[in-house]
Amino acid sequence: MNRDLGFVHTVKREIHRIVSRPIYIFGMIFVPLFVAFFLLDFLGAGLPSRIPCAVVDLDKTEMSRELTRTLGTMQNCDVQYNVDSYTEAMKLVREQKVYGFFVIPENFANDALSLKKPEITLYSNYVFFIPGTLLYKGMLTTATLAKASLMSGVLAGVGIPETEVHNMMMPIDTEAHPLNNPWLSYNIYLTNSFAPCLLALMILLMTSYSIGMEIKHGTSQDWIKNAHGSMLIALLGKMIPHTIVFFVVGCMIDAMLYGYAGFPMNCSIWQILLTMLLFVVACQSFALFVFMLLPNLRLALSVCSLVGILSFSIAGFSYPAEQMYGAVEIFTWIIPIRYYFMIYIDQVLNGIDLYYSRYYYAALFVFMLLPFTLWRRLKHRCENPVYVP
Repeated sequence: MNRDLGFVHTVKREIHRIVSRPIYIFGMIFVPLFVAFFLLDFLGAGLPSRIPCAVVDLDKTEMSRELTRTLGTMQNCDVQYNVDSYTEAMKLVREQKVYGFFVIPENFANDALSLKKPEITLYSNYVFFIPGTLLYKGMLTTATLAKASLMSGVLAGVGIPETEVHNMMMPIDTEAHPLNNPWLSYNIYLTNSFAPCLLALMILLMTSYSIGMEIKHGTSQDWIKNAHGSMLIALLGKMIPHTIVFFVVGCMIDAMLYGYAGFPMNCSIWQILLTMLLFVVACQSFALFVFMLLPNLRLALSVCSLVGILSFSIAGFSYPAEQMYGAVEIFTWIIPIRYYFMIYIDQVLNGIDLYYSRYYYAALFVFMLLPFTLWRRLKHRCENPVYVP
């Protein structure tokens, strides 16, 4: 009975701390939802298009002007400037008015018609990786089409039928069927990874912060006393309100992604909600383990920040973990977000049988057991609070 009352008192105490401190509301609710909404809105078009570029036409013939018009019809290219020199084009790049430019050399038409292989030069600013990459793709496609057009004209000029010319230029017809993201939408790719990762970062930070502030302000003894001396009751009473808030926020993010935005979902909604709950508790448990290992507010927040920030790049969202250096790849498997991401791929995107994701679910459960290995260390520090800045 005392333990039950202790649990209730601890829960009420934590709820009061959450609602009375704006930082909890900001970190637990506002930041994750704002970032999810921002990404959905920012990437709403799915794929960046009409990227500003320039053309340096040194030939100024009908053929070069036709090539410029062809470049302007590319989905990724928006020819906003037609300049007379490389220097002017580079000035536009440095001023960030364009992300690249297309150089048509002098005597381009004459050399092309006489089969002297004129060189078209492409410049793309890879400092801005996504627009630079897409712009380069559009310019390269234009150059390839120009080459194909010239070859077709030459072959047709020597009397080869049009159908044979087509077969010679494209001997193999290809059909592309992108799986799970047929729109090739950056929104589906990025938001589905960055929004949960940001949520994980805030869970790590707020969990460490909530424990560390007890020790910093010398209220940890009162916290343990409310739980009638039970560290387990104290942790459950403190973490359950956080779990509920983060789970609700996670569900709201899922509702944005799969309801409002209509992202592909090839599994049951109940499975998504269960995965989110396991993910939230696993992240909390990981943060508790870090704080138990380093029972210092500054150190624990630093480690959690480092892990959370690195998760954006090493969890396998943007770069395959299998292609990373061995030591880095090992690190990817000791953070909870990696397993959430693998479950997302298997269940939400691919919709495969739950059996094949069993190890990833088991890993999330393993994270939940981590705090039990060092809980006595935390209890000792809470009963004897000494704040070290």
